[in-house]
Amino acid sequence: MQSESNTEKPSDRSHLVAPGAVATRIADLVEPAIVDLGFELVRVRLTGEGGSVLQLMAEKPDGTMQVEGCESVSRAASAILDVEDPIKNNYTLEVSSPGIGRPLTREKDFEGWAGFEAKLELSEMLAGRKRFRGVLQGMEDEEVLLRMEIEGHDEPQIVGLPFRLVSDARLVMTDTLIEESGKRLSGADT
Repeated sequence: MQSESNTEKPSDRSHLVAPGAVATRIADLVEPAIVDLGFELVRVRLTGEGGSVLQLMAEKPDGTMQVEGCESVSRAASAILDVEDPIKNNYTLEVSSPGIGRPLTREKDFEGWAGFEAKLELSEMLAGRKRFRGVLQGMEDEEVLLRMEIEGHDEPQIVGLPFRLVSDARLVMTDTLIEESGKRLSGADT
């Protein structure tokens, strides 16, 4: 399990933060600078035709991110990427915060948002399905715990989904999530 500090080594990084060889290389290049600025790297994605858009998602350890933080991360990442040139095509760099309906990419995200509804997609079939939706219950033994309705059971059941098989995960936008996000943001400002 990851520590609360920014001491995570790039080789320990979750497969959800930077999926693919190019994204992993980019994360390895820019993450030290992002950490030096006081932020954590949440996700690196190449999208668009031929990887024409590079999306970097970052936040402070308390889960907040202001516009000025995005600007700082963008400047630092741009300088590194201009020198290292890991993407041979022309691309657009987009830097953002995770936002309310955030993707869950790190073990600490599944722990920190326990009690909230999430949708997960696996890279392989498990129990005859790839998509799961339920209330996060944290992590245990390298599995994401999810309380969900299961056919044949009267009460919701807690299932463990192997973290290594999760290919996409995000919080479901609900009134409870919006309220909690507001509380966390206002608490971070004090």
